[in-house]
Amino acid sequence: MAGTIGSDVSGSSNVFDRIRAGCRAVAEVSRSVWIDEEALVRCAESQSALLVAPPRYDEEAHFLGRPDDTVAYVVTLDAVNFGSGYFPHLAKRPGHSGYFTVAMALADRFRRRGPLTAGDLTRITAGECAELFGQSLRDAAVRELMGLFAHAWNDLGRDLTERFHGSFLQLVEAAGGSAEHLVEIVDAQPFFRDVATYNGRDVPFYKRAQILASDLALALRGEPWGRFRDLDRLTIFADNLVPHVLRIDGVLGFDSSLVARIEREELLDAGSREEVEIRACAVHAVERLVEELRARGRAVTARDLDLCLWTRGQAPRYKAHAHRHRTRCVFY
Repeated sequence: MAGTIGSDVSGSSNVFDRIRAGCRAVAEVSRSVWIDEEALVRCAESQSALLVAPPRYDEEAHFLGRPDDTVAYVVTLDAVNFGSGYFPHLAKRPGHSGYFTVAMALADRFRRRGPLTAGDLTRITAGECAELFGQSLRDAAVRELMGLFAHAWNDLGRDLTERFHGSFLQLVEAAGGSAEHLVEIVDAQPFFRDVATYNGRDVPFYKRAQILASDLALALRGEPWGRFRDLDRLTIFADNLVPHVLRIDGVLGFDSSLVARIEREELLDAGSREEVEIRACAVHAVERLVEELRARGRAVTARDLDLCLWTRGQAPRYKAHAHRHRTRCVFY
C-alpha cells in the first residue's frame, strides 16, 4: 500500500485548491513516480528551456466563426477531447496527431454545415461519430472510442436541453466569468467528472473542464464568453503528454518496472495507483516550477507552462524518444 494522504485534500471549497492539495498529497507518498528537485531547479534556471510564447488559437486546425458558433465548437470539441489511449488505432490525418485529427474533422463539419445542435448531440450515434471523424468501426478500439464520443455528446445534448434551453451560450454565461464555476457546471456531465481515488481519498484533476475555460478564452478574446477572471488559478491539464515531457526532461522519474510497462505499450488502468501518480506528480511538479520561476522574477502560471510543455511535446525529440503512458479513459 502507498502511504497515507493527509486530510488537507478536501479542506478547501475552491476546486483549484482541491486539485493542488490532492496532487501534492499523492506526490508526497508516491511509490512509482517522483519529482527530481535538482532537475526541477535546473529547469527553472534555464530560461530558454521554459520560454512561454503568448498563447494563440490555431485557426487552421480549429473552427472560428461568429461568437455563438465558436462557443458551440469549443464546447462540443472539449466534450470529446479525450481518447489518447485509443489514438494508436485512430485513422489520423497525414502529419497530424489524434487530437488534431478530431479537432480538424469537427471544424470541417462546422464550416460545411454549421454547429451540431443540442438535439443533434442528444441523438448522435457511434456510427455517425465515425462518419464525422473519418473512422472505421471495424477496429474494436475505434468502435469503443466512437461509442464513448457518442455517449459524451448525448450527455452534453441532454444537459444543454434540460438546463440551458439548448443554448451553448447560456451554459457559458451561467459561469458568470468564473472558470471555477464553469468546472462546477460541466461536472454535471459524468465524462467531465475527472476525480480519481487514491488510498480512499478523492484526487480531482478536472483536465477537460479546466481546458474548456482555457480554450474559450483563447478562441473568444475580447468577447464576454471568453472572459474568466480566475484563469490564473488553473492547474495544468493533466494528460499523458505533459508527464512524458517532464520525464524526458528529467523533472519526473519513473521506476524501472513502470518504464518497462510503458515501453511495452501496456495499457495502464484508469484510476490505478501508477496512473494517478503520473498525473498527480506532473501537476505538482509544474506547481513547483511555477514557484521556482516566480522566485526568479518570472510571472508565469501553471496554464502558461502547460501550453509550453504541451507544445514542446509535439517536437520530434519527445515523439520519437520512448513512449508515453497510455490509458483508455474519458478524461484525456
